[in-house]
Amino acid sequence: MRWEDERQSDNVEDRRGQSGGFGGLGIRRGGIGIGAILLALVGGWLLGINPLEILGLIGGVDGGPSVQAPAPSASGQHGASPADPGGRFVSTVLASTEDAWTKVFRQGGARYRPPKLVMFSGATRTACGLGQSAVGPFYCPEDQTVYIDLSFYQMLQQRFKAPGDFAQAYVVAHEVGHHVQNLLGTMNKVQSQRQRISERQYNQLSVRLELQADCYAGVWARQSQQAKGWLEKGDVEEGLNAASQIGDDTMQKREQGTVVPDAFTHGSSKQRVYWFRAGMESRQLSDCDTFARAEP
Repeated sequence: MRWEDERQSDNVEDRRGQSGGFGGLGIRRGGIGIGAILLALVGGWLLGINPLEILGLIGGVDGGPSVQAPAPSASGQHGASPADPGGRFVSTVLASTEDAWTKVFRQGGARYRPPKLVMFSGATRTACGLGQSAVGPFYCPEDQTVYIDLSFYQMLQQRFKAPGDFAQAYVVAHEVGHHVQNLLGTMNKVQSQRQRISERQYNQLSVRLELQADCYAGVWARQSQQAKGWLEKGDVEEGLNAASQIGDDTMQKREQGTVVPDAFTHGSSKQRVYWFRAGMESRQLSDCDTFARAEP
């Protein structure tokens, strides 16, 4: 990606290097990061616990009551452009999502309200509870913010075998896709079903929600490429490879040697690749209606 000369977002807050001092963990409903899925799979395998129960504890997907985490006592640098390459890259990708989704929403007669992005190290307070690096990048609908510890990119490259700057950009675009779902009301519709359907049925809805975020990441890829022409040979393949490597079946097989479809929360590798590609080929947002199709 030729990103170095592109604009950076003003909606970035840098909390990296801040000390701990956090209170008890109180997670409310919000996006579940890739790290949380990995932790759930490994924990369920070793401890004999249903991975969905672990995910419920980590991500607050059960919609039950919890303790609101207090606001940070000291905020990080907000609005100042990061000076390091990793921070500048994430800020640039976020800016490109702002441009892309502003255009898409305007075409639909609506105004896009961009999310904030917080870079942190170790742990940080969020409106959804205590965010930790182990959870991976995630979106909190309560404060409409994407949280990311940039050390995750090392895991993406080394453990998940998904190197490349476009693979890293895909991660940010996926979380921004959850913000789009929040603005459109899709996230609330899924959450409202939690007490009405079985755990297995709700898990299937969660998969469709994640696949739609993948599709929206593809929409961003298409829009940003049309506007900037910044993708280079091999970039799209990097994104597709990242989508494949973090598929539930691939991760389960890598970590525990077996695949348990009922425990899927983000979708199989085939599904994630399909919907990311569908977003890149889309002409309208309805092409990303993952809920209208049972497969893939």
